[in-house]
Amino acid sequence: MSIFVDENTKVIVQGLTGGQGRFHGLRNRDYGTKVVAGVTPGKGGTDVDGIPVFDTMEEAVAITGANASFVSVPPRFAGDAVLEAARAGVSLVVCITEFIPAKDEAYFYNLLANEFPGTRLIGPNCPGIISPGKCNIGITSGAIALPGGPVGIVSRSGTLTYQAIHELSQQNVGQTTCVGIGGDPVPGTNFIDCLAAFEADADTKAVLMIGEIGGSEEEKAAAFIADHFSKPVVAYIAGQTAPAGKKMGHAGAIISGSQGTASAKMDALKAAGVHVAPNPTVAGQMMVDIVRAF
Repeated sequence: MSIFVDENTKVIVQGLTGGQGRFHGLRNRDYGTKVVAGVTPGKGGTDVDGIPVFDTMEEAVAITGANASFVSVPPRFAGDAVLEAARAGVSLVVCITEFIPAKDEAYFYNLLANEFPGTRLIGPNCPGIISPGKCNIGITSGAIALPGGPVGIVSRSGTLTYQAIHELSQQNVGQTTCVGIGGDPVPGTNFIDCLAAFEADADTKAVLMIGEIGGSEEEKAAAFIADHFSKPVVAYIAGQTAPAGKKMGHAGAIISGSQGTASAKMDALKAAGVHVAPNPTVAGQMMVDIVRAF
């Protein structure tokens, strides 16, 4: 099995006619993802390599029956694109767009939660989601992913998502689903959302979790793991040498006073029974050892 996406997911690429949308949308299709349409206002009636383009999400969903959207549009349009997808009735929106102002993210996050509870947002500023061999929405390379499980991956870091996948695949350990939740201060989907889904997925036997400095999501995840999660978890926290008060990469990766430090997150996870690794390579090896002991 997998979480959130599978071989039946039908995807619309919002921004398919743009450079990034076209590049990644066609790569997703070539991987085997059912990319059924694109949406760009004013470009309706055209196509991109045989994929029909519509002016609105409402029209595209009505004609194709799509249930997911891949948002690849500039920051100033991304919030409207997310909300347009939700209004059209899709159940999953993956937004890779970076540099969306935090106030805009907070606005559409709360609007989704209050008015469109049936729509899940992954991102913004994330690599997306891949269920190897079934569906890939976003910018993750399908070439490094290995189908067949038994490991689920959830990560705040895009690059470390790729490394986590690669570390496992190199040792012939497959993945059920890999979710890059993004490192912005207001993620649409968080660690707990993914952990709950992995707990319910019979094919996911263990989870590799990649966190980073800033915020308190890893501590919240640790509390959830301690009380509600029955499967082995390996974790790595990026930013262990980061100085306080300096943003490191992601907008949410900043230590404020005693809050959001790597050591605090690592201590919380260890207390919850999580196997905490000093670096991504060791995290991968820890997970391989756990899987081989099954």
